[in-house]
Amino acid sequence: MENIKAELYKLCQQFIAQRIDTAETALEQAREASNDDTKSSAGDKFETTREMMQQDISRNKRLLMDARQNLQVLESIQDFIPTTTVKNGSLVRTTEGSFYISISAGHLMVDQKPYFAISALSPIGQLLLGKHVKDSVSFNQKEYVILEVC
Repeated sequence: MENIKAELYKLCQQFIAQRIDTAETALEQAREASNDDTKSSAGDKFETTREMMQQDISRNKRLLMDARQNLQVLESIQDFIPTTTVKNGSLVRTTEGSFYISISAGHLMVDQKPYFAISALSPIGQLLLGKHVKDSVSFNQKEYVILEVC
């Protein structure tokens, strides 16, 4: 399972790198559009357009900040040390699926098997934290029995 965990970590890195790149590109494009916009005789229309561009810039800044925070979270779990207790960085196999406790990157495939990269702050992540093999948690009216922790 350590190789799978390392591959999941790599996929999460790629996920974040793509989010950062997308946010930086969108931010740069929004700034360029804002700088290129010149005042027309229609003052109200100009002000509305300018405000929409500013909102776009602010939204992209938030997305970029969020992606960078996710990168910090991911970098903090780089150790890959096996453990018997679910913690940030654990790979948890349950009766209802396998979860990589790291960042919210969603559905990932490794060796043609599905895994879910979830944040420790997500509802199911919070339920799994601190649990051990054979422990169970109930989420969305389903019982998740922990089969393996790595």
